[in-house]
Amino acid sequence: MFQMKWIVGIAFAAATSVLFAPAALAKKPAAFANDDEVFVALREASRNGDAPRAQELASRLGNYAIPSYVEYFRLRPRINAASEQEIRDYLNRYEGSAIADRLRNDWLLELGRARNWTQFDEQYPQFILNDDNQVKCYALMSKAQKGQNVVDDARTVLVNMQNYGEACPALIATLVQIGQFTLDDVWAYARMVGESGFANTLRRMAPVTEASESVLVQAYEKPDAVLARGPGNTRASREVFILALGRSAKNDPSRAVSALVKSAEQLGERERELAWAQIALQASMKLAPDAIVYWHRTNGAQLSPDGYQWKARSALRAGEWKLVKSTIESMPPSLRNDPAWIYWMGRAQHAEGNQEEAKKLFGSIADQTNFYGQLALEELGRKVAIPAKAQPLTQAELAPMAENAGFRRALKFFDLNMRFEGYREWNWELRKMNERQHLAAAEFARQKNVLDRMVNTSDRTKSEVDFSQRFPTPFRDVMHAATERLSLDMAWVYGLIRQESRFIMNARSNVGASGLMQLMPSTAQYVARKIGMGGFSQSQVNDINTNITLGTNYLNMVLNDLEGSQALATAAYNAGPGRPRAWRSTLTRSVEGAIFAESIPFSETRDYVKKVLSNATYYAALFEDKPQSLKARLGTVAPKGFVPSELP
Repeated sequence: MFQMKWIVGIAFAAATSVLFAPAALAKKPAAFANDDEVFVALREASRNGDAPRAQELASRLGNYAIPSYVEYFRLRPRINAASEQEIRDYLNRYEGSAIADRLRNDWLLELGRARNWTQFDEQYPQFILNDDNQVKCYALMSKAQKGQNVVDDARTVLVNMQNYGEACPALIATLVQIGQFTLDDVWAYARMVGESGFANTLRRMAPVTEASESVLVQAYEKPDAVLARGPGNTRASREVFILALGRSAKNDPSRAVSALVKSAEQLGERERELAWAQIALQASMKLAPDAIVYWHRTNGAQLSPDGYQWKARSALRAGEWKLVKSTIESMPPSLRNDPAWIYWMGRAQHAEGNQEEAKKLFGSIADQTNFYGQLALEELGRKVAIPAKAQPLTQAELAPMAENAGFRRALKFFDLNMRFEGYREWNWELRKMNERQHLAAAEFARQKNVLDRMVNTSDRTKSEVDFSQRFPTPFRDVMHAATERLSLDMAWVYGLIRQESRFIMNARSNVGASGLMQLMPSTAQYVARKIGMGGFSQSQVNDINTNITLGTNYLNMVLNDLEGSQALATAAYNAGPGRPRAWRSTLTRSVEGAIFAESIPFSETRDYVKKVLSNATYYAALFEDKPQSLKARLGTVAPKGFVPSELP
């Protein structure tokens, strides 16, 4: 009773305070210290789709320094209701700018959703960046409905599951309706969607699969219930069964294997191969030793891009170079021509005694400054060295960078911590530049202490290079002291920071990691306690000395815990120490560090380990002024306590 009176009393007090409050106080406008704060709030209102709030905030910024963005943020939340003339006026006013191209991107999505192909076809050729997967799907729909064959282009676009949205399932439906895609294509994409984990996309595909949405969703969310029913007698029911096998194997490959063995006679030969591929993929991503057995049962089944790559990775782990070679040969050209698979194909050719073919493949990528280019260089008997530095930049080359309006906008956005907008403006200007101008832009970024833009801009050059831009060493005195105290490889630490934060001192990840070395709050607290850093608080984590001290100590801890393997310790820094220990325990033999890195099941960590150790190799070459070996840095990885068999 007392609680009820208290609630009623509070409610009454709140009501009367509003009822009798002066009108001026009822909706007190938010207080902002300056126009920059209003602008940042406008951007948030626009992102949240709050058109009235965006309108109100934009009205306060009549004289703001970047009017194109004020108008964009005002217009964007109501683009589906804005008049055609209003949108055209904006595009005409700011034609040729990064933000106008962004608005055209937004408008094309609306035109595609409305199936307004007349205006879409007019605007699409003017979309400069053309980097939106959904817009590409709408463009192919428009072409297909005019009788053009777009199958090859569609296969290229439809690889990117994450950005399907409404457009790409609609493209698949269109191609089925006009006979350019078959049911085989439909189910291949349905399986890819199931592998990637996008349930809403699977729902959108239901109308063209000949299976109900509820059945597809059950295969995705409750696959074991589908497996208990068996394959059934129709094409759709068997395809749903195969899809469910993959989803079930994601949790327990052995259970999926049992279900497939039990029902194998009800499936055709091609269907059995596809079913084994679904299980093999999930078993591979769990690094299960039996994965290679399942892959051998897939024969020539058409696989998803992930399927081809994990089949090759499983073969690498098992040392089956013949299967590595045949798998890469069966990949679609877009995968087969990737530096990763060119390198591993070279290794497979070498293992089979085809030395000339191997050298040709290694030579085709040895000039690339990435992980695989470095490995290919070593296969040709050379080590990783720093290339000759480009001719010094002149003042005449540097001066235009400071006058560049897009760069000035980018710097303003960086000051406001609006990095997305800053990157867009910066990269928009780089589109128009040659290699010398890229070097000059990178040097301008160095002068402004925007080191991440310096690195990324300099990385674009091919023939004229400056590795002092690509591999900077800020705070070297602090880093030298920290790494020397721990006997830690400074090149490795810099290689890690280059990948972690790109030297953005106040960098903060979407999971809360902070600073140059991207420390999680719990990790920072743990390390501070372990090393006896008294009085530590989270507010210190972005302090350069503190961040480097904690980060290097943590890196040293995981390195010692993992027997000095930089490959394992780098993976641990990204994914946590327990995971690389678990991944290593699945090995049945000692493997090259490159094979271990290639078969890391987390795509982010796999990419991270390769880039960090590639970076570290270049840093070591800079520091020691002599060629280095990436392969030696990668070392070998074996199960803990592994002892090689004695030769007879």
